[in-house]
Amino acid sequence: MSRMDPVALLSPPSVGDTWVGLSSSPLPVAAATDWVVRPDCGGTVVFSGTARDHADGRSGVHALTYEAYEAQVVPRLLVVADEARKQWPVIGRIALLHRTGTLAVGESAVVVAVSAPHRDEAFAGARYCIDTLKQTVPIWKKEAWDGGESWGLDAQHIVDATRGVEP
Repeated sequence: MSRMDPVALLSPPSVGDTWVGLSSSPLPVAAATDWVVRPDCGGTVVFSGTARDHADGRSGVHALTYEAYEAQVVPRLLVVADEARKQWPVIGRIALLHRTGTLAVGESAVVVAVSAPHRDEAFAGARYCIDTLKQTVPIWKKEAWDGGESWGLDAQHIVDATRGVEP
């Protein structure tokens, strides 16, 4: 996928079992949910992280803005998917999609969808993917709330997903 290509992100890949992307357009949550289903996979887990109206100590959150080191996002998302498949080789499909730009409360910022033959592997794979994505993919969030805004209060160092991130 080329730089912030929303057209490519809106449609799942026609080949392969991994769909990753970064877009300034709304994320295709339903399409990702439908795409991960396979006849050999009875477990499908979808996580959609949405902008909420509060954060610790801050009520009245009305917007989130995401920025990314775009050239690194897709390669790092692919590493996350590859590492999940190493831990759970039975995983069928993985979708890892993230949004950039300003989101209103209720909009999806990230979608992780994983299918596997059974629920245990689907849940474990999805949990690993969202946790590892947050630790290894260079995407930053700014919150705007009644009375202020901030680029996150807890600075986080980006780590390499192949270096044993805990599931």
